[in-house]
Amino acid sequence: INYKNREMTQLLIGRKGGRTTIKIIDQLLSQPNNMNQLSKILKLDYKTVRYHMNLILKLNLVEGDEDQYGSLFFPSQKLINNLNEYEQIKEYLNNL
Repeated sequence: INYKNREMTQLLIGRKGGRTTIKIIDQLLSQPNNMNQLSKILKLDYKTVRYHMNLILKLNLVEGDEDQYGSLFFPSQKLINNLNEYEQIKEYLNNL
């Protein structure tokens, strides 16, 4: 696989938790949520959501104030600019 965005490829394909990260990003693409809402909607442990959100935030794929409780997170311009590649990576994972 030769995707342009190495960071995103590593985040989603190069880790065991890539599918969980995708669930979180997909939910944020459909509507902004805070971590607690993500935890309930996706039926994931809050700590799991926080772990994945920290990874996503480090790569600037989502925006939001991680230090403020209840802060909404939403897709960043960087994610929107790379949406095509994100969808390709997702499709690749679904076909594994």
